[in-house]
Amino acid sequence: MKKLLNAAIVLFLFFAAQGVSGQEFNAVVLMYHKFGEDRYPSTSVSLEQFHAHLEYLATNGFHVLPLEEIVTAYRNKSPLPDKCISFTVDDAYLSVYTQAFPRMKKRNWPFTVFVSSDAVDKGYRSYMTWDQMREMRKNGVSFANHTASHDYLVRRKQGESAQAHIDRVRNDIEHCQRRLLEELGDAPMLFAYPYGEYNTEIARLVESMGFTAFGQHSGAVGPFCNPATLPRFPVNQHYGDLKSLKTKFYSLALPVSSIVPFEPVTAERRPVLKVYLEETDARLNELACFVSGQGRTMPKWIESNRRFSIQAAKDLGNGRNRYTCTAPNRERSRYYWFSHQFVITPPVD
Repeated sequence: MKKLLNAAIVLFLFFAAQGVSGQEFNAVVLMYHKFGEDRYPSTSVSLEQFHAHLEYLATNGFHVLPLEEIVTAYRNKSPLPDKCISFTVDDAYLSVYTQAFPRMKKRNWPFTVFVSSDAVDKGYRSYMTWDQMREMRKNGVSFANHTASHDYLVRRKQGESAQAHIDRVRNDIEHCQRRLLEELGDAPMLFAYPYGEYNTEIARLVESMGFTAFGQHSGAVGPFCNPATLPRFPVNQHYGDLKSLKTKFYSLALPVSSIVPFEPVTAERRPVLKVYLEETDARLNELACFVSGQGRTMPKWIESNRRFSIQAAKDLGNGRNRYTCTAPNRERSRYYWFSHQFVITPPVD
């Protein structure tokens, strides 16, 4: 944790020295899974919703960029045009090929699919084939690493040592990368955590392997984000109506230089999160924070306009939970956004 926290501070200082601000580098990354599979509303968008998303972006001056281009700009401290969007899709379900691909191809828009290679290799009917992916790749679609197994990476198996756990995760990631290279001839150093779950050790491993990694916690990508845990906005039928999604399309990355604790996996039912901010034009007196399943909670300011903490008012349930904070910019035309995931694990008897 200390190493990653120090890395985040170094990253902030480097960007500050280069003069790259949140307005000069800001991008929104969307995360989908399935398309038109209405029996799975938590992981699928309706085709009507998806059409509305594409139409809105096309008619309102948004720049749809490849994920690699956004990551390269982030890594090189390069500015991006305003209103940048990148599409990502997790798992490689068949509806990506049958429904999303034709619609994106028609607009000549790129997107990235994070592939769980075991499901493809086993020929599961609900997944794409390598041949379909090769066709898509010829039309500007990129394919990246989502592990071979799509396992819960933060969970150790019974009797498994900490080192054996890390070795198993490394092998899982390496196997997927190898299969992408063998089948598609290319595999960008991009990674998406299955279920968006990571811990300090897993994030450190992924970063040491050379990947830029994405979670499933919401928010825009800005210059102060951690390269091992970049945010994406999950999109499904429950969070796919255009009215609410518009705000996310225009969102800005809240300039969070560090958080304490970084570690998201905890047995604490009401974890306290301390957030350290850099200078921003956000109206912090209007900062609104929310806890999964509990609604709005009031932040506690530790230092005026620079540090605050948030805490769940009630016990969080097992599994994934989020703390999310937003604040309008000076003109109240857009919202700064930040989210952190906690994975609550019951103590072992």
